[in-house]
Amino acid sequence: MNIFSYAFMQHALIGAAITGLTAPALGIYLVQRRLSLIGDGIGHVALTGVGVGLLVAAGQPRPEQQRSAILWAVIIAALGATAVELIRQRSRTSGDIALAILFYGGISGGVFLIALSKTNANLSSYLFGSPLTITTSDLWTMVILGAVVLAVGLGLRPWLFAICQDEEYATVAGLPVRTLNLVLAITTAVMVTTAMRAVGLLLVSALMVVPVAAAQLVTRGFGSTMGLAMVFGLVSGVAGIVISGPTDTAPGATVVLVAIALFIIVAVCSAIVRSARRRRGGQLPAECEPPEVVLTR
Repeated sequence: MNIFSYAFMQHALIGAAITGLTAPALGIYLVQRRLSLIGDGIGHVALTGVGVGLLVAAGQPRPEQQRSAILWAVIIAALGATAVELIRQRSRTSGDIALAILFYGGISGGVFLIALSKTNANLSSYLFGSPLTITTSDLWTMVILGAVVLAVGLGLRPWLFAICQDEEYATVAGLPVRTLNLVLAITTAVMVTTAMRAVGLLLVSALMVVPVAAAQLVTRGFGSTMGLAMVFGLVSGVAGIVISGPTDTAPGATVVLVAIALFIIVAVCSAIVRSARRRRGGQLPAECEPPEVVLTR
């Protein structure tokens, strides 16, 4: 029997596809704001939420523990993202210090609470993903959270792009900059939690950044960059699961490696095309490394 005829492989494919499609739709804003690593920080905070969830549901059946872990991961990650955004807006504390607090406090709290819960939870499954254990209930949760992320990333695109490019101009233009920043931060927390089962809290940031970086190499407009990045993310997620099945490799890590391989292929092909144009004496557009995204709408 084909391995992909099993329900657990189908759940893994759908979960990875949802993560691959939604992560770049939000990650493009973080790349624009030079906050590519904030997904890592929020992922560390989400681990504290997992610890709280397991502690609250200790002694209950495993499905109840998993549901509690996801629920509390969303809540704690959203609170952490909101706290960082408020610190960035209102205090003189640099963004680097806020991120450092997220990194070390979040992961330490998570490890401490998971140990305190006395459950048999596998810490690696949360850190590096465990798509083969995604249940039908988990899948519905991912569908709902993924829809929320897409609704924010696509529906608020003009306004989120404006605050990512120039906050002062957006303020002068009358946009609710503070509210939009909080929406972006909280949605990032939801995105990280959505990807927790598919690629893990430590690897989700790669799917939010690498497909966007690859798309930037061949596109110039914001909309086209977002669309191509989502395609790259979707291909990476599905291909990673398809490769990890027969090869028996870690699914989350395989998904990220496919995304990086895709970036390298696009970079090499892009360099070859530019070199060919130079040899023909053609006029090349002005560029920088990486190419900036230009709003075309």
